Amino acid sequence: MPPEQSRTPPGGRRGLPLGASAGRARARPWPASRGRAAAAKAAKERAELERGIRFRSIYLTIMGVVLAVAAVNVLLGSVGLVQETRSRPLTDSERAAYVAQDVARRWHAWPVGMVFPEELQYVGFDRAQQYARRVGVAPEAACAAVVDAPVASVLRRHGCLTMLRATYVDQTSTFAVTVGVAVLQDEQARADAAAELPVDDRVGVRPVAFPGTVTDTFGAAQRQRTGWVGAGPYIVFSTAGYTDGRSRDSIPLEEQVNNEMWPVAESIAGRIARALGEPPDVPRCTQGNVC
Repeated sequence: MPPEQSRTPPGGRRGLPLGASAGRARARPWPASRGRAAAAKAAKERAELERGIRFRSIYLTIMGVVLAVAAVNVLLGSVGLVQETRSRPLTDSERAAYVAQDVARRWHAWPVGMVFPEELQYVGFDRAQQYARRVGVAPEAACAAVVDAPVASVLRRHGCLTMLRATYVDQTSTFAVTVGVAVLQDEQARADAAAELPVDDRVGVRPVAFPGTVTDTFGAAQRQRTGWVGAGPYIVFSTAGYTDGRSRDSIPLEEQVNNEMWPVAESIAGRIARALGEPPDVPRCTQGNVC
């Protein structure tokens, strides 16, 4: 019997032996699948790009707003600085404040010779111009320590800061006059204190005597009259007596009223008060007199 021929399947390929497994063939993606993947990738990249552009736009917008606000603030600050520093007319309140501050600082800003001049002019009974001479200036003292008790309580209650004192004699060296400048915190405090001062010409600032001068016997017993006058934040006290040691009790009332002592004392204290309280020349503008 002839040998059995192996059968070849149609197409010329020989069949595999029974039980043999064929090698796995590589799957090829469909063209449509490749297109969808590329489109999805492109869409993702485009979304990320759009998101980045959107974030960048928001950032730039925020930065623009911040810079704009900063520029406006700088501009407004520059305008305000220019307006504040340029010369302009003083307001009424600024003028009043300038005067008050200048007057209030005089007691310590002025030299002694301006607060208590060496000579002060006064008018005698015969209308002749005469001059009182400064004998000495006492050290600065606490207000309550150099006035009588009824006056001390008033000054203490209204916050008196300090007391400046000097003693003068008239042109004939017959009368001695001690002037005391009480420094209050401001003009209102001075007015309030003055309204409460006792109406008594026997109390006020105490006399200051200077040994070796014509005033060395001028003490509390020798003072004849006391008084005061207000100016700005100051109460200017005065007390007058004889330089020869005569006491108040030894002088007849008629002589006390009719002699020249008290007009001299009032004139000296009044001139000192007017100088301390005289309003200064106020500039018209914030930077002088040119606006």
